[in-house]
Amino acid sequence: MSKENLNPLESAQLQVKKACEVLKLGENVYELLKEPKRIIEISIPVKMDDGSIKSFKGYRSLHNDAIGPGKGGIRFHPGVNPDEVKALSVWMTFKCGVMDVPYGGGKGGITVDPATLSKNELEKLSRGYVQGLYKYLGEKIDVPAPDVGSNGQVMAWMVDEYIKLTGQSNMGVLTGKPVSWGGSQGRNEATGFGVSIVAREAAKKLGIDMKKANVAIQGFGNVGRYTVKNVERQGANIVAIAEWAPSVGTYAIYNADGLDFNEMAEYMDANKNLIDFPKAKKISLEEFWELEVDIFMPAALENAIQEKEAKVIKAKLVCEAANGPITPAADAILKEKGVVVAPDILANAGGVTVSYFEWVQNRYGYYWSEKEVEEKQETKMVNAFNDIWDLSEEYNVSIRDAAYMISVKKVADVMSLRGWY
Repeated sequence: MSKENLNPLESAQLQVKKACEVLKLGENVYELLKEPKRIIEISIPVKMDDGSIKSFKGYRSLHNDAIGPGKGGIRFHPGVNPDEVKALSVWMTFKCGVMDVPYGGGKGGITVDPATLSKNELEKLSRGYVQGLYKYLGEKIDVPAPDVGSNGQVMAWMVDEYIKLTGQSNMGVLTGKPVSWGGSQGRNEATGFGVSIVAREAAKKLGIDMKKANVAIQGFGNVGRYTVKNVERQGANIVAIAEWAPSVGTYAIYNADGLDFNEMAEYMDANKNLIDFPKAKKISLEEFWELEVDIFMPAALENAIQEKEAKVIKAKLVCEAANGPITPAADAILKEKGVVVAPDILANAGGVTVSYFEWVQNRYGYYWSEKEVEEKQETKMVNAFNDIWDLSEEYNVSIRDAAYMISVKKVADVMSLRGWY
């Protein structure tokens, strides 16, 4: 099956349907959860530096707000489309449920390659997104954050635009802001730090010693980079990284003795890629997926692991740092092979957890240290992991199924209390 035929929304709906069936929640709950409550498409005209006007498509999906306001990132990427945004908002609902944070799922995006824009054009695009959507955003309505291709600077422009349009200084309208202006300590590293916590806890259950574990990670963007850093802190040996660069597409590097995080980060910052990183050899993507490693961590985009990759993966544990990186068919193959998958709605939920902490700090006007943030995040993620692991053993289901069962039930219970069905 080609990547073009894989619809992430259908994947998300399958997972929700399965949880509803196992929990015997009935067709009504699935009907309420299979589609977003709303999806908005806007056109954002931007006056480019050369004087021309270019129009960009922007989207915002609110999947469910039974438990609280929507929450989810804004992705700047050429592949952004309505079904991807819808799917990501569905996953966010259940990610929030898994972590027991009082949000529903939201997601947004703009179909653009941000690398092709000047700083001035990027600012205009960011402000244009808020101009088109600000009536549907707010601390108590829907709270965006950075995602692939966006960052703290983009959030700062967006918050400034929101304040100008509403006349209200509601700092909690977006999270992932720079620390110097309403951001939370620990937010940049939160997703990667959380992935490392879940990997460590899963490794303990599987008898894998993290200090002796060989790990391969797909992606060295924000999530992949801080996953590498924090897994390395645990003593694991990072032997391979797969990445993407505009000039060459996807590539992979390998060193059996281990790759050093600080050296790679420094090289990446200087060269914008790791293609000729001196302390590694280039390998093909086929070789990358076939590596003899203990743990695989896909930290790129959805649908990265399809049937072809699943058949050759030799790891005991796959930890989903990205959203939806394993297709349903590939998931079934990994399960058949006895490979344990720590699912995205648990493994990469550190980002939304610390976004929640940022929102709380904004609303109180009282801020915590990085140590306090990390401790609170670790406690939440370890508790969530243990609840899901116990349920998976009780029902004899995969960790993914258990995560959805816990989360879908939380949302369904609140929808019932509110009289939605």
